Amino acid sequence: MIGKLTGTLGEKNPPQVLVECGGVGYEVFVPMSTYYNLPGRGEPVSLLTHFVVREDAQILYGFGSAPEREAFRQLIKISGVGPRTALAVLSGMTVSDLAHAVTGQEPGRLVKVPGIGKKIAERLLLELKGKLGADIGAPAAPGDDAQADILQALVALGYSDKEAAQALKSLPAGVGVSEGIKLALKSLSRG
Repeated sequence: MIGKLTGTLGEKNPPQVLVECGGVGYEVFVPMSTYYNLPGRGEPVSLLTHFVVREDAQILYGFGSAPEREAFRQLIKISGVGPRTALAVLSGMTVSDLAHAVTGQEPGRLVKVPGIGKKIAERLLLELKGKLGADIGAPAAPGDDAQADILQALVALGYSDKEAAQALKSLPAGVGVSEGIKLALKSLSRG
């Protein structure tokens, strides 16, 4: 599995780029959000990747950030949504916008993406609910590691992003992870 490419940017032909690594040129499909942030030709570049092997092709997809790659991976898990559709979604909106659309269950935001109809938009919202929170794509503030770990633990226990975020608000500042989880669970059991 190829997880990351670091090399020199050879060619830029949207949505495909060529990354030269150690004498080998890798053709990589990237969403437009990543494409716009790429350096010029001949400049160093580093992309996180997702490798797709099909019966008739082996395709490499590249992303400028971990949340973008994670959103892509969540999208392609959905029945009827392939890598090209996932790339179109990430080209048409930021990961943060996608997360907010999912959290707010707003199909209108997804329908604006070319190639996404009402049925697919509704399926995306249904399938991504609880898997793609509004906190994805937002940079974490320093010292928020414990809060992020608590939120992740609550979601892993089956609570929705909204319920977990609400429980976090009731926690005292600077609480540790294990104590925070206990307090959050108590808060959720009362509600």
